[in-house]
Amino acid sequence: AGPADPVFVFPGQGSQWVRMGLGLASVEPVFAAALDECAAVLRPLVGWDLREALADEELLGRVDVVQPALWAVMVSLARLWQWYGVQPAVVVGHSQGEIAAACVAGVLSLQDGARVVVLRSRALVVLSGRGGMVSVAAGVDVVDGLVQGWGDRLAVAAVNGPEATVVSGDREALAGLVGLCERRGVRARWVDVDYASHCAQVDEVRDEILTALEGIRPGEA
Repeated sequence: AGPADPVFVFPGQGSQWVRMGLGLASVEPVFAAALDECAAVLRPLVGWDLREALADEELLGRVDVVQPALWAVMVSLARLWQWYGVQPAVVVGHSQGEIAAACVAGVLSLQDGARVVVLRSRALVVLSGRGGMVSVAAGVDVVDGLVQGWGDRLAVAAVNGPEATVVSGDREALAGLVGLCERRGVRARWVDVDYASHCAQVDEVRDEILTALEGIRPGEA
């Protein structure tokens, strides 16, 4: 992208809140229509209604609900920006944000995007309760040094910026990391997930995801 070109950046899990998008849907018909279109392609794949899920704190606490819900909100927001004439030169995403970016770029159809985000998030349910993630307000070089004492129980999961690094792994080890950060004056906060994404634990569901997503063929961006 050039210096003045718009870039759409789609986040991963942790960016959600209860009733996200519902106020916007009540005043922006284009956003509401896009949200309903996403709900329609999700409906055959899930056992919940998108708008009801967005208003339900308990449902949004489930990985197999919050990830498709976030995907739907992101895709719908992009549709609204585009309707207002803001066309992205580049799209980029992290985690299920990658799936939203692929749909906005035309790499995945809305139907295939829904299938990817639903089946991927459903596979992650088996990891729930076994790990977590912590966001540390420090560069990756600093964080690499902080996690070394826990060996393979912790790993850098994402580098979100020069002073923003996410660590993933065993909850007990993460609690130790948070304590260490507090003692050293480094801000650290728990991400609202109950599993360890973007680390070795996810290797367990690799084959299941590949089987579930067999047949999906990405198009040209």
